[in-house]
Order: sequence, then structure tokens, then C-alpha cells
Amino acid sequence: MIWEIWWVWVAAGIGLAILELFAPGFIFVGFAIGAVVVGILVAFGVVLTLPWALFTFAAISVITWVVLRQTFGVRKGQRKVFRRDINED
Repeated sequence: MIWEIWWVWVAAGIGLAILELFAPGFIFVGFAIGAVVVGILVAFGVVLTLPWALFTFAAISVITWVVLRQTFGVRKGQRKVFRRDINED
């Protein structure tokens, strides 16, 4: 089936990484890394049924998203302050 082809997972990961460029904020990058990792696992010969492939994809995506959010996200106690209104000039 299609989920057993390694390059499909890698292509989906690249597509999600490109989509991240249009929606910044580490929304799709976790999913992109998850798809690429599953693609690499399938390329090395790990046989995954569809439920296990989706579970692996989801688990790696969530772990990656949490790590990236903790690393690059808004720091504790930090807030965004606007000093100037763009409508005033």
C-alpha cells in the first residue's frame, strides 16, 4: 500500500515543512519531522502496518512539537507589548 513506500512519507514531510513557511510558529514542523522519521524507518526495512505507522507518526510529531515549543517558544514570564498603534500616524 501507499504507506509502505518510504518516499511518500518523506515527500509528505517535505510538503509539511514547506507549509510551515506559510504558517510560522512550529505548527507543522513537528508533523514534518514525524513523517520524515517514519519514512526513514520504512526505508531501513521496518515493516509498519497502517495503525502502527500512524501511531509512530503521531508520537514522534507530538514529542518533536513539545520539544521545539519548549526550546523556541515564548519563555515563561515573557509577554508581547505593543508600544505603538499602527492606526495612529
